[in-house]
Amino acid sequence: MTQRLSGPQRIICLTEETTEWLYALGQEARIVGISGYTVRPRRAREEKPKVSAFLSAKIDKILALQPDCVFGFSDLQADIAAALIRAGVQVTVFNQRSVDEIFAMLYQVAAMVGCADRGEALMAEMRAGLATIAADVAALQAAGKRRPRVFFEEWDEPHISAIRWVSELLGVAGGDDVFPELAQQPMGRDRIIANGADIVARAPDIVIGSWCGKKFRPEKVAARPGWSDVPAVRHAQLFEIKSADILQPGPAALTDGVAQLHRIVRRWMEQHG
Repeated sequence: MTQRLSGPQRIICLTEETTEWLYALGQEARIVGISGYTVRPRRAREEKPKVSAFLSAKIDKILALQPDCVFGFSDLQADIAAALIRAGVQVTVFNQRSVDEIFAMLYQVAAMVGCADRGEALMAEMRAGLATIAADVAALQAAGKRRPRVFFEEWDEPHISAIRWVSELLGVAGGDDVFPELAQQPMGRDRIIANGADIVARAPDIVIGSWCGKKFRPEKVAARPGWSDVPAVRHAQLFEIKSADILQPGPAALTDGVAQLHRIVRRWMEQHG
């Protein structure tokens, strides 16, 4: 007799991170619908129906797929979740905002699909990767290299600074977030910096842009009024990390995202005592 898989069998992922994680767990066959913004893994876009954006979803299309579980993210998808719950669908909405909370979400999803052991093994690899980066930073500091001040810009008009998990990963990578107090705010509207002069005053050595899918324009940053004396502008330390790699609160940020942060920061540290 064939043993039935445990947990939900027909899952819809309204954001990318749970899709990427289920593929990593080898459980992609359970996914019956994904977000239209999904780019990781690339094959998911070819294999799975797209049923949602981020703030909106095709409720009729989701119901037609007869899901037994829908994974969502944060209060921003509360209206979608409410509509599905009223239609009788099981909905699990995660609200991870920190590195620890991302790991907690990954474990919960792995456990729900009967892959807790596999999930723990993959998470151990991620934690080891973070530890390796932290050790490299410590060695650079021991050699007299200083940590750069970094402004991570999540959006440009208005300026929005780094969310908590990005700020934490930046710290692991060797940089110091110039707006650490704002990183504790979960909502983008509470991380708005209305006056660009406030950014200039914090004199970031590096500016990293990840404009939520919009192409980062370093020349626009450099041309901002009053920014010519910002160290990052003066020394051409303006970089982009794609939002799919760092603003996705899941495997991408803990692997490719932090690795890109570290490459940028490490190059700067090597050049400065």
